[in-house]
Amino acid sequence: MSGPVVVPKLLTMDELAERLGVTPRHIRRLVAERRVPFLRVGRFIRFDPAKIATWLDSSASPVLGT
Repeated sequence: MSGPVVVPKLLTMDELAERLGVTPRHIRRLVAERRVPFLRVGRFIRFDPAKIATWLDSSASPVLGT
């Protein structure tokens, strides 16, 4: 038998915008262009923090050698 299912705390558009230091309008544009991972919960858009972290890691520019 498996244990209880752990559901992550999903972020709203405003919460994600605040964490990333951008406007909610910018987040809406990223969603419309399908450039950010998101979930639809009914009619609401939510973001999984783990998927956002992975997306940010994959979007980071490589550090140039010194």
